[in-house]
Amino acid sequence: MSKLTYIDLFAGCGGLSLGLHQSGWQGLFAIEKSYDAFKTLEYNLINQKNHFNWPKWLPQQPHEINEVLDKYKSQLEKLKGKVTMIAGGPPCQGFSMAGKRNEYDLRNDLINSYINFVKIVEPKIIFFENVKGFTMEFKKNKEKGVAYSSQVTKKLNDAGYFVKGQLVNFGDYGVPQKRTRFILVGIKKTLKNASQEKAEAFFNSLESNKFDFLKEKGLNTNTNLQDAISDLLRKNGLEETPEYPSFQSGVYGKEKGNYQKVMREGTDGKLADSHRFPKHSPVIIDRFQKILDATIDRRNFNISKSIQEEYNIKKRTVIPLNALDKTPTITTLPDDYIHYSEPRILTVREYARIQSFPDWYKFQGKYTTGGKLRIQEVPRYTQIGNAIPPLFSEQSGLILKQLI
Repeated sequence: MSKLTYIDLFAGCGGLSLGLHQSGWQGLFAIEKSYDAFKTLEYNLINQKNHFNWPKWLPQQPHEINEVLDKYKSQLEKLKGKVTMIAGGPPCQGFSMAGKRNEYDLRNDLINSYINFVKIVEPKIIFFENVKGFTMEFKKNKEKGVAYSSQVTKKLNDAGYFVKGQLVNFGDYGVPQKRTRFILVGIKKTLKNASQEKAEAFFNSLESNKFDFLKEKGLNTNTNLQDAISDLLRKNGLEETPEYPSFQSGVYGKEKGNYQKVMREGTDGKLADSHRFPKHSPVIIDRFQKILDATIDRRNFNISKSIQEEYNIKKRTVIPLNALDKTPTITTLPDDYIHYSEPRILTVREYARIQSFPDWYKFQGKYTTGGKLRIQEVPRYTQIGNAIPPLFSEQSGLILKQLI
């Protein structure tokens, strides 16, 4: 059987592609418009792992999907029926419960670009991911009574696919985070043995396969935050950050448990990549410590109004984390969370661990950005906060192979 091939649309920093790589898929190319996110994907999956069989007609650089649809339509049409899968999910800010949920957010239109891409290439199967808000109706739109997920399901059905979509909590699949997302699978109706039941069976197979998959890696479904990052404490020691000499990075502590062992495979040296600590002022450190002390019995929840008032905190979200539980869904804003035992925000590497990126996966670009640049730049925290956890996409990749 020839290698199973896929195209990753809205690829981000490569969380989905990494999982598909680890489950034996062959990437053709990835479309991602952010320079920063593409740099991370390129560094790890193209330069290090040689994962993509990139076509000569498409420059290996960041691309916007509509530009590719317009400029390379004839080349895409030549791929018709020759690609096993189209994977990925359009940006979700317009649907996100963490944001303002704007029905008229222009990024919502990218779903139609996704569907047009599918219609041109006609892959055998589709794997689509989006935020759980994607399944909910917008308040302004109640008279229509249709969530975007239903519209996409109908359009893909009309395009010739058996489709099934449902909400999945990645925390049930060994990821140390409660992260519920909308997952949709489609199978081309003209394929031999294709059926609606087969599309629906994907989710049952995913569920029943997870225990064996995790057991083989020495993992389980109960991995919590402490299991994930307790070897990355600041108190383990500090060294100068290689690319940012004015900052300090953390050295590895003793490996504790199999999750850390799996995450640290393939790394050398004692300094963890992207484990640069923020420069908090003494006032902030003191405030964080007091919040940690005041919330010992109430972790993983937003701080109370009384604590907000006491410390004059205007931020909408400040969540002291619980070591012995999975984290809430991490966002692209690191200052939404306080480390469970140290008065600080999480590092980029701790973010990556929570999303199940292995430590050899090196993130590129700025650590953070602010102001007007937030619209243009996708720094490391944002790349990770937007990603699909590779541990989940690897499991999905194995089940998707069975659909063919």
